[in-house]
Amino acid sequence: MRQAERTGIVCALAGFTMLSLGDAVVKTMAGMWSPVAVAALRLAFGAAGLSLILLLGQGPRAFRPSHPWLQVARGACLAGVTLCFFSAVFVLPLAETMALTFVAPIFTALLAGPLLGERVRPVVWVASLIALGGVLLVLRPNLAEVGAVALLPLGAAAFFSLMVIANRASSGQGSILSMQVFIVSVAAPILALAALGGHAAGIEALRIGPPHWSVIARCALVAVTASIAHWLIYLGTTRAGASTVAPMTYVQMIVASALGWLVFGDVPDAATIAGAAVIIGAGLLLWWRTPPGVQPPARQAD
Repeated sequence: MRQAERTGIVCALAGFTMLSLGDAVVKTMAGMWSPVAVAALRLAFGAAGLSLILLLGQGPRAFRPSHPWLQVARGACLAGVTLCFFSAVFVLPLAETMALTFVAPIFTALLAGPLLGERVRPVVWVASLIALGGVLLVLRPNLAEVGAVALLPLGAAAFFSLMVIANRASSGQGSILSMQVFIVSVAAPILALAALGGHAAGIEALRIGPPHWSVIARCALVAVTASIAHWLIYLGTTRAGASTVAPMTYVQMIVASALGWLVFGDVPDAATIAGAAVIIGAGLLLWWRTPPGVQPPARQAD
């Protein structure tokens, strides 16, 4: 293995690890503020910071998308991902939430057929059936305990898949940084409106009061670590290649399980561990049987 590949793998592993650390920080805010408001504030910090970097580096013209409605669609999908994932993290163990979101590559492969006109290969159907078995194993205890909210991670995975398809459709329409700015700048106000709507509806868990200073600090921390994480993953991909880096995303499951156990006292049961293994196995099967250059995306919803 070349030195560049080794460096790329290390960068990717560091990036995926940082994403799970950020997820754990989000979970520490459970019960302190509305999960929708937390999601909105986190993306607002991201939009502000990335916009400043884009303005200084590329100037005002970089803020003009060639296809505005496509960027709106991307942002709406990111809002859906963040809303579902943050809400899930607030009420479910971190390991279970992470395991269920790993069905995103399967969803993407299935949706690429009707939405992008790509042929759905037989291996996609096989991987989908395998992943479904894993999902049922993970959901079984959570559905009994918390009800329909246990489906939130699947909603995050579905929105993420739609976002990836929209990203493919917008390929080449701007720099990587400008594309990040477009998507978070649309998602942040959508989530802010959703947070206000939840508050107005009188739902206790969604009421918005003045946030504790630590909530603001933690949202800012998650925004910074997520941006650094995505940069490390991008750097790793350029050095080692997408097909080499992609399976590294499953380190998030290991880190999430460890943090859930050590920080929150959530010990995954045998059904959850088995379900996660089945879902990851389905994802790896899809990776290995997909031609180079068209690998389904790893989970990077936050």
